[in-house]
Amino acid sequence: MAAESLIRRREDEEEGLDGDERDSKRHRVEESASSQVAEFENPLLTLATYDDEDEGENGGTIARGEDGGGQEDGVNGSGGEVENVNERIVDEKNGHGGGLGDGANGHGGVVKNDNEGGGENGNGGGLENGEEEGEVMAGGAGGAVDDDDDEEEEGGGGAERVGGKHIRHVEVRRDCPYLDTVNRQVLDFDFEKFCSVSLSNLNVYACLVCGKYFQGRGHKSHAYTHSLEAGHHVYINLRTEKVYCLPDGYEINDPSLDDIRHVLNPRFNREQVEQIDKIKLWSRALDGSDYLPGMVGLNNIKDTDFVNVTIQSLMRVTPLRNFFLIPENYQHCKSPLVHRFGELTRKIWHARNFKGQVSPHEFLQAVMKASKKRFRIGAQSDPVEFMSWLLNTLHADIRTKKNYSVIYQCFQGELEVVKEIQRKALPAKEENGEDIDGESEKGNITREASKMPFLMLGLDLPPPPLFKDVMEKNIIPQVQLFNIFKKFDGETVTEVVRPHIARMRYRVTRLPPYLILHMRRFTKNNFFMEKNPTLVNFPAKNLELKDYIPLPTPKENEKLRSKYDLIANIVHDGKPGEGSYRAFVQRKSEEQWYEMQDLHVSETLPQMVALSEAYMQIYEQQQQQQ
Repeated sequence: MAAESLIRRREDEEEGLDGDERDSKRHRVEESASSQVAEFENPLLTLATYDDEDEGENGGTIARGEDGGGQEDGVNGSGGEVENVNERIVDEKNGHGGGLGDGANGHGGVVKNDNEGGGENGNGGGLENGEEEGEVMAGGAGGAVDDDDDEEEEGGGGAERVGGKHIRHVEVRRDCPYLDTVNRQVLDFDFEKFCSVSLSNLNVYACLVCGKYFQGRGHKSHAYTHSLEAGHHVYINLRTEKVYCLPDGYEINDPSLDDIRHVLNPRFNREQVEQIDKIKLWSRALDGSDYLPGMVGLNNIKDTDFVNVTIQSLMRVTPLRNFFLIPENYQHCKSPLVHRFGELTRKIWHARNFKGQVSPHEFLQAVMKASKKRFRIGAQSDPVEFMSWLLNTLHADIRTKKNYSVIYQCFQGELEVVKEIQRKALPAKEENGEDIDGESEKGNITREASKMPFLMLGLDLPPPPLFKDVMEKNIIPQVQLFNIFKKFDGETVTEVVRPHIARMRYRVTRLPPYLILHMRRFTKNNFFMEKNPTLVNFPAKNLELKDYIPLPTPKENEKLRSKYDLIANIVHDGKPGEGSYRAFVQRKSEEQWYEMQDLHVSETLPQMVALSEAYMQIYEQQQQQQ
């Protein structure tokens, strides 16, 4: 500045001007320059568009300055009005180029539209007349930050970009005039969370008036359109559980909606899980029907009774149930099957359901995808195969680095398997030409012994009689459980054909806390499948395995726990390849047996459990050995 004034003074001295004349000349030049700047209007400014890179650190839009207040050509913004931020119409005649880009950290001015034409001071409009920095008032009661990762939602209120993330400010109200329109009778959160119009599962809302699912809540979304067409105004986000009123766009914070949130996502804490087997109280659904938590029926969508009886049986396994009742135990697992199984477990044991049954639709969809349609809706399958697949898949998804999981903790035991295979050898002949294959056969037998883990044990039934009795009726044979359990005594020989002919001996070396047994009732030949109708007589309590099979001696400071109680029994009724499945399960809180077949749940006597054609059973090890 000193050098510039020195040059001007020398020029004036050469022209012969004194000090007063120099000052008057300088004022004339500055006035003419300012008038030229005021009359000049750059036509390219009206074509400028909003760019994220133009944002300053303080949130203001900077064109060529560094102040963060919307400086245009380095002139401080101190007033003016921005009609539309997206088009950046800068009117320099109205001030000195004010212009708050995001409505934050400004020095005054009015932000008429912060996002897309929501109007001045509308549903979360911007800053007006220099209000305090960062304060967002949405036409009345306080402001809330709605951080939905949804590009569909538009114009619902003022918006900012903080740290590159789109944050929407939404008004929160306690008083909503449409809360009385909520109809809990039609709400059903058991089905997949897909929009009923676009079939998308992103940012889905449920209408609390009609129960339908719609996507988004912006001005162009299906939920917004439904609110205008049908006059339904209350919606809940199925992911965040926030409730909104459309088309107004404000969030509803009312405690009366908590029961809907609990039905959408049932919650249990560890204290409730520990006390769940001690509760004997019944619960009442909205239709007035009573049900017992944990003893609710499962909807048979189409030939899915094999899934229902498997789920009902696994719900009696206490450690497995307690693990899946708390989502924090598997929150880092990425498998949809694990999360759907946990969600189904929580819904079965929830005491505040709106109805007395549960539809396992989402779980079945996860099963179809994980099994590559090996088990699917509309095709009857074997519950033994499904149980084996489900336990192994759940273990593979939730296991730790040491190959440990709650599945192995509950069901894994150990067998010692001795395999005898006869080698092929040319028979030696004596002089008389007779074969002497006695000693040579012994020398040609190879014996292999190995230990292998198991999750369930298969028991072979004796073949049924081929002929009818005197009354021209088929005789239904009966067999004791300990007779078919001799297969695992280490001495009984079982001949197998596949993969090659061999003689097998089995011996149990470690018993699991929960023992799964299945009776091989179905045999398939080249023509058809045959069912063995043999009845198995078994005790419902105090099954003492050491009376049937030899067991290993326990370690020091350990007791031999070989006594089991029956907790679940799966039965098949009807012809092979057809028919249906039902389950008998025990409720621990009152030691009462229930018969469960899809939606049908009824009390039954323990004597009736033993009269059925048992197909698969789950026994629980007694903790206090009597």
